Amino acid sequence: MGGFWSGLKRFVLWDFPRAGWQYDVMVGVILLFIFLTPRDWFRDQPKPSSVVMLPAVHGHGQAFWIAPDLLSGVAPAQRGATVEGLLKAKWHRTYRVLHVEPVSDSEQEITCWLAYVANP
Repeated sequence: MGGFWSGLKRFVLWDFPRAGWQYDVMVGVILLFIFLTPRDWFRDQPKPSSVVMLPAVHGHGQAFWIAPDLLSGVAPAQRGATVEGLLKAKWHRTYRVLHVEPVSDSEQEITCWLAYVANP
C-alpha cells in the first residue's frame, strides 16, 4: 500500500523524468482534460460575431444584425455610412444601406441594430 501512495505522490508532484512513460501519461491526462472538459464548467463561451448577415426575405432587401456597441454614440445621420463601412470591412462588398433601426428590450434598452440594404 505504501508503493501506491508513493507513486500517487510522485504523480501529483510531477516527479518523473521527461522521457519516462509516467511523464507521457501525465501529459496525456492533461490533454484529455483540456479537450474533453465541457465549456460550461468554466463558463467559457465563444464571442458571437458583431455583424451577422440574416437570411433574405423574398422580395425584400438583405438584412444585417449589428451589435449594439458598434453604433452607440453614432449620430442618427451617420449610422447608414457607419454600417456601410462595417459591411464593406467584413464582406469586402459595397452595400447601399436603406435604413437602420434599433431593436429594444422591454426596458427600452437597445439590444441590437437591424440594417436593411438594397437588393444587389
